[in-house]
Amino acid sequence: MQPIHLKERAVIEIAGADARAYLHSLVTQDIMNLPAGQTCWAALLTPQGKILFDFFIHALSGEGNEERFLLDAPASRRDALITRMTMYRLRRQVTITPREDLAVAVDLAEDAAPGGAIVYADPRYAEMGTRAFLPQEAAANFAEDATAWHARRIALGLPDSDGDIGSQKLFPHEANFDCLNGVSFTKGCYVGQEVVSRMQHRTTVRNRLLPVLADAPLRTGMVITGAEKRMGEISSTADERAIALIRLDRAATALENGEPLKTEEGISIRITLPPWICFELPDPIRRTAQEAR
Repeated sequence: MQPIHLKERAVIEIAGADARAYLHSLVTQDIMNLPAGQTCWAALLTPQGKILFDFFIHALSGEGNEERFLLDAPASRRDALITRMTMYRLRRQVTITPREDLAVAVDLAEDAAPGGAIVYADPRYAEMGTRAFLPQEAAANFAEDATAWHARRIALGLPDSDGDIGSQKLFPHEANFDCLNGVSFTKGCYVGQEVVSRMQHRTTVRNRLLPVLADAPLRTGMVITGAEKRMGEISSTADERAIALIRLDRAATALENGEPLKTEEGISIRITLPPWICFELPDPIRRTAQEAR
């Protein structure tokens, strides 16, 4: 595989004496215990528990009392993320800086990385390969067509910030943060924490982003139906494969009654079983998912 410059991603630096505690108080992951040189996937939520932004956080080695972190975030919402994080900064000793000099790459082998690059395994699911922060001038030598990389991501069922998660649409469990190392259930309070905890311990998650396979190419926004009811919607696509937000109880009932899942255009849809799954799918969905591998 050749390294790809993900121009759809941007880099933000969080630095200062209070940087670690500041991030820890905001995001879904445990930043207090994130060692220097390690990376995690996390989200900043609304007070109601929905995902505002998701991003990767890499802990750099600090100097003196100052600690530094790099965020790999969607470029389309970089400025909005900076604005939101600035709002929460208050009087903390923290700086929030867009790093125009840095780029994000994927599928970069560590032994072939240029000087100044930070390469790490995708913390959601290691088989997705590597991600990296590196100087813009080095990334300029890489390919920019990420079509094949996104096809691999979609086949594995890993959600994209822009293509699948969006902003203020999904709860972390709906985007599978509980399965993909995106949330800590042992840390203290953060924005939206009560809702996330309640969904983990008290409720069944009705909607999940899941990989699907069709008998014809799919398009973003297609509505999935079964037994004349809405079952979900297609988000990011790669020909006949896609990620879709599925209403699990309705899909299970339809399949149990012998009603196939289809788009409104009549394309047959089969839910597939992601390799990282950590929750129990209803039996009718699990049976058809195993057949669709």
